[in-house]
Amino acid sequence: MFNLLDLIGTLAFAISGALMAMDKKMDLFGVFIIAFVTAVGGGTLRDIMIGTTPVGWMLNLDYIFIITIGFILSLLFKKRIEKFKIPLFIFDTIGLGVFTLIGLEKGINIGLHPIICIALGTMTACFGGVIRDILCAEIPVIFRKEIYATICILGGIVFFILKSFNLNSDVLYLTTSLVIISVRVMAVKFKWYLPTKL
Repeated sequence: MFNLLDLIGTLAFAISGALMAMDKKMDLFGVFIIAFVTAVGGGTLRDIMIGTTPVGWMLNLDYIFIITIGFILSLLFKKRIEKFKIPLFIFDTIGLGVFTLIGLEKGINIGLHPIICIALGTMTACFGGVIRDILCAEIPVIFRKEIYATICILGGIVFFILKSFNLNSDVLYLTTSLVIISVRVMAVKFKWYLPTKL
């Protein structure tokens, strides 16, 4: 189930990247590259920083296939996909939770401090979008509008608090994911934003 959610999140991220690239009138190669970096950019940066090479998507071609599917779906059904904003938002939010957990686990597995693990989780979930926005000549969304990275940090804190109670791994993962997903849904629904002026 965890792997399935990982692939669903990857697909959603790839589609969001492809749609933005098409809005920017990029050619087919540009659309594919933006879809690709949106989907795996955060995980790639994380793996390079912790010295895990080859990086994850080079060892598992499922990611390449899923990104390609997202690219093709975006090209063929752009207008229809844009009408399904809620399902895309849900998949994107699931990806946010799953990718955060993957980054946390990567850090834990090599014995890093919890603060660094939380940073890795946030990076895994968010920095594909940061790279996408930079390549599309936009100020990254997570720095100007949405409460996105903050939710990942909150999820990481919840994860380590619950982990201190020696909970079952499945309960730990599920609860952390639900916290991340619930807070993001509420943030969007109630328009929660961090202040832009001090």
